[in-house]
Amino acid sequence: MPQIPQSFHELTVGQLSARSGAAVSALHFYESKGLITSSRTSGNQRRYTRDALRRVAFVRAAQRVGIPLATIREALAELPEERTPNHDDWARLSRAWRSELDERIKQLGRLRDHLTDCIGCGCLSLETCVLSNPDDVFGDRMTGSRLMPERGAADRS
Repeated sequence: MPQIPQSFHELTVGQLSARSGAAVSALHFYESKGLITSSRTSGNQRRYTRDALRRVAFVRAAQRVGIPLATIREALAELPEERTPNHDDWARLSRAWRSELDERIKQLGRLRDHLTDCIGCGCLSLETCVLSNPDDVFGDRMTGSRLMPERGAADRS
């Protein structure tokens, strides 16, 4: 792993990658999504301030628990410009994200429980299938074993 002298306040993309464990392509992607920022040298090379390390760690930790990038970006946007997320930020955000994660866990549990039912019936009917058509929401409008896009009135004549 490349050593970064304390006197350097900016990191190259390779240094940031080595220190954070994120691939260079991931760092470019994070930057394109507004999760981290860089400046450019006169030779058009990216340079990241040292606080990018904490921001990348924050993004990766949030991703590991299933938080979508758009939600992560919104959370980072609430912080003052260039400030890195700290312990209090993580605690506040994780409390807010807890209910969202709990709901996803419930949904995954329901999918897991109904997967056996679906395999057991063998039909994979989209009319009543709890995986493809939860609560038979399409049953009120149509019947059949395939869910086809509804046609407009002009198509029916």
